[in-house]
Amino acid sequence: MKITVIGTGYVGLVTGTCLAEVGNEVLCLDLDPKKIDTLKAGGIPIFEPGLQDMVNRNVAAGRLSFTTDIEESVAYGEIQFIAVGTPPDEDGSADLQY
Repeated sequence: MKITVIGTGYVGLVTGTCLAEVGNEVLCLDLDPKKIDTLKAGGIPIFEPGLQDMVNRNVAAGRLSFTTDIEESVAYGEIQFIAVGTPPDEDGSADLQY
């Protein structure tokens, strides 16, 4: 299955990598070009034990890729997994404007 993961932070990158590990084709989107450049160069922007090896393995297998292109990522996935920060509103509820 083709899956788009929006966000490459602790939740998005780990989830996307695990989805690729079980055989899905995953495209991870982030609007931060530095993060995507790091990922495309074989690095990871966060620390999670074992994640570096898993990312490398799935990129090499062609199951995991990265982009900053919103249109490409939305068109890619049969499923869109959104993993972006949700800041609190003034009253403490989730501010969903993002």
